[in-house]
Order: sequence, then structure tokens, then C-alpha cells
Amino acid sequence: MGLHTELSDFLRSRRARLSPEEAGLSTYGGRRRVPGLRREELAQLAGVSVAYYTRLEQGNGQNVSVEILDSVARALRLDEAERAHLMHLARPDRRAAARPARPQRVRPQLQQLIDAMDGVPAYITGRRTDVLGWNRLARALLVDFPALPPAERNMARFVFLDPRARALFVDWAGKARDTVNYLRFDAGRFPCDERLCTLVGELSVRSEDFRQLWAAYGVQDKTFGTKEFQHPVVGPMTLAYEIFPVPGDLHLITFHAEPGSASEEALRLLASWGPEGPVVSEQPDAVRSPRG
Repeated sequence: MGLHTELSDFLRSRRARLSPEEAGLSTYGGRRRVPGLRREELAQLAGVSVAYYTRLEQGNGQNVSVEILDSVARALRLDEAERAHLMHLARPDRRAAARPARPQRVRPQLQQLIDAMDGVPAYITGRRTDVLGWNRLARALLVDFPALPPAERNMARFVFLDPRARALFVDWAGKARDTVNYLRFDAGRFPCDERLCTLVGELSVRSEDFRQLWAAYGVQDKTFGTKEFQHPVVGPMTLAYEIFPVPGDLHLITFHAEPGSASEEALRLLASWGPEGPVVSEQPDAVRSPRG
């Protein structure tokens, strides 16, 4: 994924979604040939010359100051995740980007932690939404990860390529959008990740839904929310989720039900039904840390 192209396409997509009225600009009637703001209007709002902004939107982000990028972000009404994505694209850590991605590790203590979360579905993801660790209840709630080939233990693959996901997530469209937006955020942080490029290419070929969502250039870095499930064993559940960052570019995702709710009872029933025994992952590009 070329950073110049990504920066250009991202800025154009954000400019196209912002109307003059939303930006507080007068249009004085008449037809507009392009959706959203014109380049000169955006440049005016950001306090830079049209030529300067044009170069930036063409993907020439070298030597652009943080102050200028902040001005552009404010003019485009970017949220926190979108602003961070803009910074990653315009001011990448080129030394880090040039280094090959190191295998990610799930420490034994971290796996022990999620195994001890009795009654709480929990799993660990790495880059590209690779699923690197899980507990019994996560297997029962989502999918039996050990039954999948290691290379297919990936939430994006599950959401877009496994028909069970469409039946499981009541708001599948929302889950699909969130998943693509997470991948887009990762693409800005790890532009040289060949496995990420391969994943995006494969999903674009195999899923029309993915292709359309990827072209929308959405960016997201959610840390909590609510998901509705239609589980094949215990029926409907509404669960809150939390996403915790873990050192090493990992994330711990947990689900829980409101106390005293029907969803809590369904989750308790699911826990009694779920697969038995500890779960050990053969991660797609990862190895477990040695004990010690």
C-alpha cells in the first residue's frame, strides 16, 4: 500500500463527505461539480494556500508540520482516529515502516489471564485482526478457533468469508464496517506489512461487501461498544465489549452481559455448554513466549 496514494485518497474522501453548509461556508446557490468542499474552500478553512493543500492532497506529505496537519484535520472535522491516521500517512516512521514485521507473541501469563476469566468471553488479536489467543467461552460465542487452519484465524476473514458470521452478528453490516475500519487504521500504521496487503487483496477479490467498504476509506479505533448476537445454541444476546491495548500491538477483547439480564443467563448457559479444556493457539505468524 503506497503511502502517497493512501494519503491522497484519504484526504479526498474526507473532503468529499463535508458539505459547505457543515463547514460554515456560503455557497450563494448554483450547481457544484464535485461533492463536498472544493480544494480552495478546504485550503481557506485550514489557513494554507491552495497550492500547498493541493500538493498535500496529491500525496506529498514530506516535511509537513504537525501544526499544518492539525489545521487540515480541524477543517475536515476529523475525529481522533482519523486524525491519528492522517498523521501516520503524512508523517510515517520510515525506519519502523521499513523493518519487517516481527512475529507477535502471546505471553503465557496473558493466556493464563484470559483462561481464568470465568464467564467472560475473551480473545486476543494482533495486527491485521489475526486472532492469537482465546478462552473457552470466546470459542463458544464466536467460532471454534482451534478447528480453523492457523492462517484462517482472523476476524476479517471470519466476518467476510464465513457465512456463520452473518447469522451470528445481528448487525452484520455494522460489524463488517468496524472490521474494515480497523484494518484501514492498521494499514496507516504498518504500510509495509505484506501480509496485510495480501489480506486486503484477497478480501477485495472474494467479497463485494469488503471491496465497497474498503473504498469508503473509513477509519476507526473503537475501544468499547455493544454487540447483538443471534447464537445458534442459546439464542439472542446483547453483550457489551471492551478493547484493551496490550504491549506488542496486541488487543484484548472481552464481552459481558448486564447483570440480571436474559443475556447474562444465556451467557451462563453457553459457558456450561462450551468446549472444555485450555485453549492453545498456533498463531498465524506468532510463537508463544517460553515460560520463565
